[in-house]
Amino acid sequence: MLFDMDGTLFDSEPLWDLAIEELAREYGGEISVEVRLAMVGRSVDESMLLFHEGIGQPWREAAASAAWIYDRVSGLFATDLVWRPGAQELLHEVRAAGVPTALVTSTNRRAVEVALDTLGRHNFDAVVCGDEVAFTKPHPDPYLRAAKLLNVEPADCLVIEDSPTGVASALAAGTRVIGVPNAVTLKPMTGLTLLPTLAGVTLAALAASPAQAG
Repeated sequence: MLFDMDGTLFDSEPLWDLAIEELAREYGGEISVEVRLAMVGRSVDESMLLFHEGIGQPWREAAASAAWIYDRVSGLFATDLVWRPGAQELLHEVRAAGVPTALVTSTNRRAVEVALDTLGRHNFDAVVCGDEVAFTKPHPDPYLRAAKLLNVEPADCLVIEDSPTGVASALAAGTRVIGVPNAVTLKPMTGLTLLPTLAGVTLAALAASPAQAG
C-alpha cells in the first residue's frame, strides 16, 4: 500500500499555509486562498512559480524561497504534526498485516526525515521524496518508483491520496486509488474511489472497495 503524506496521513497543510504566509509577508506581499490551493500537491518548482506570481514578484528565485519555506516547515514538523482521522490506525493495521508499504510524497527528504520521527520509520518499507525523482506528482514517476522499490507491480498497489495532483500521479502509474479529500475537492473519475475520511476504515474494507477490485 502506498501512502501520500501531507493532507493524507497528516493534517499538515495548515503548517505549509503558515510558512507560505510568513514568507509572503517577509517579501512584503500577500498570498490569496486561490493561489495557495493551486499549490497543493505540486512540485516545489511549480509551487514557487505560483507563489511568486501570486505575490506579484515573479522575478524571485525559486530555490531561495523554497529553502526558506522548507526550513520553516521542518521546524513545524518537529513539533506540530497532527494525524488525520483514522490514518494512524489504518497504517498500523496495514503494517501488522505484513502488507508492503511505501510513503510517496512531493515533500523533500530533509522535511520528510523530520516527519518520520512521528510517522515511524518502521512503518514503511520504502520512502520516495519529491527531490529524489526526475519528475514529481502529477507525473507517474513517484508511484512507479515506489512500486519498483517494493518489488511489486503498480496494478497491485493501492494508493491513498488527498489531492488532484497526487491522484493524477497514482492513476497515471496504473495503481488503484482511494481519495480522501482534505484542502482541495476531488472529482469523481474512473479508477478513483472517494471516501470522506479514513476514520473507521479497515484493511478489509479497502480490500472490498471498487478501487481494489478494479
